[in-house]
Amino acid sequence: MVIWIILLLMTAAAVMAVLWPLSRHRTPTAEQLDPDTQFYREQIAEIERDRERGVLLASEAEAAKAEAGRRLLRATGMMADASATLGEPALRRRRAASTLALSVIPIIALALYGAYGSPQLLTHPPRERAEGQQGSLDLVTAVSQIEAHLAQNPQDGRGWEVVAPVYLRMGRIEDAVKAYEAAVRYLGPSADRLSNYGEVMVLAKDGLVSSEAQKVFEQAVELDNTSPKARYYLAVAAEQDGRLDKAKQAYADLLASSPEGAPWAEVVKQRLAGLGVAQPVVAGQENAPQIGADDIARMVSGLAERLETQGGSPDEWARLIRSYAVLGQHDKARATVERARQVLAQDDAGLKAIDATARELKLTDAGP
Repeated sequence: MVIWIILLLMTAAAVMAVLWPLSRHRTPTAEQLDPDTQFYREQIAEIERDRERGVLLASEAEAAKAEAGRRLLRATGMMADASATLGEPALRRRRAASTLALSVIPIIALALYGAYGSPQLLTHPPRERAEGQQGSLDLVTAVSQIEAHLAQNPQDGRGWEVVAPVYLRMGRIEDAVKAYEAAVRYLGPSADRLSNYGEVMVLAKDGLVSSEAQKVFEQAVELDNTSPKARYYLAVAAEQDGRLDKAKQAYADLLASSPEGAPWAEVVKQRLAGLGVAQPVVAGQENAPQIGADDIARMVSGLAERLETQGGSPDEWARLIRSYAVLGQHDKARATVERARQVLAQDDAGLKAIDATARELKLTDAGP
C-alpha cells in the first residue's frame, strides 16, 4: 500500500511541475500588446532633444510633450483594458485544463499500468515469487521426467506408486486413479496400496463410495482387518447405502480401536454426530463445534430447488442424485432419477448419463 501512495505523490508532483506555470496570471506590458506606446515615448524624447537644440521654444515643447503624453496615457489605458479582457478567460481556461489534467492523467496512467504492467510485482517480493515459481517448475519437471520414464517402462510399479500421490497433489484425480491402479497391478495388492487406490476412486466420484471402490476396500480389509482407511470408507459406504445401523457400528468399532490422538478419530466422531450418535466430550475440546449433515442437507436442498425451477445440465442432475445417495436419502435419489428422465427426455446423452448414475448408485433395485 505504501508503494502506491509514493507513486501517486510522484505522479502528482510531476504533473504540477508542468502545469503550475500555466496556472499563473500574467499581465502583458504595453509594449507586448501594442507598439504605439513605444512610439509615443520616443516622440516625447525627440521633443525634449529639439527643445535643447533650440529648434522649439520652451512653451511649444511643453505643449507638444503634453499632447504626446495624453496620447501615451490613452494608449496605455486601452491596452490595460484589453489585457484584462483577454487575460481572465484565458486564465480560467488554463486552470480548468490544469485541473482536468491533474485528475485524468494519473487515472489513465494507473489504468494502463494495471492492464499492461506488472502490478503483482508490488505484492509478491521477487525472492518469494521466484521461489514459488521454482518450486512449481521443479514439481512439473519431476513429473515430466517420471512420465517419460514410465512411457518407456510402463511395468515399473514403483514409479506409478511414486507419481500417484503427486498427481493427487496437483489435482489430477483421474491420473492418480490410473497410477494407483497400475501400482496395484504391477506391485501386487497390499492393504495400504488398495486403501489409497480406493480413496482416489472416492475422490473422483465426489465423495461417493462406488461399488468398485467398495470392493477394493473389502479386499484391503481381507489383507489387514485393522486398516483404518479401508474400514472408514466401508462404514461410509454402509451409510450411503442406507444401512445406518451397520454404519454406526462400523464407526464406533473404528473409533474404539483407534490409538489416542489418531488423525482420523475426529472425522469419525463427526460422522457419528451426523448420524445422531452422541460422543463423550474430550478434555480441552468442550467448545469444539460438531459437524453434522445439516450443512450438506441445506446445500442439496438449494441445488434441488434450482434444478426444479430453472433446470440444469445432466451433470447437475447426476450430482443431485449422488448427493441424496451420500445422505442416505435413497427415496429422494430415486425420485430425482425419474424427474431427471422427464426433464431430459429429448437429450439422449443426458438420459444415458442419468441411467449410468442410477446403476452406479444401485438405485435400480426396489430399495436400499
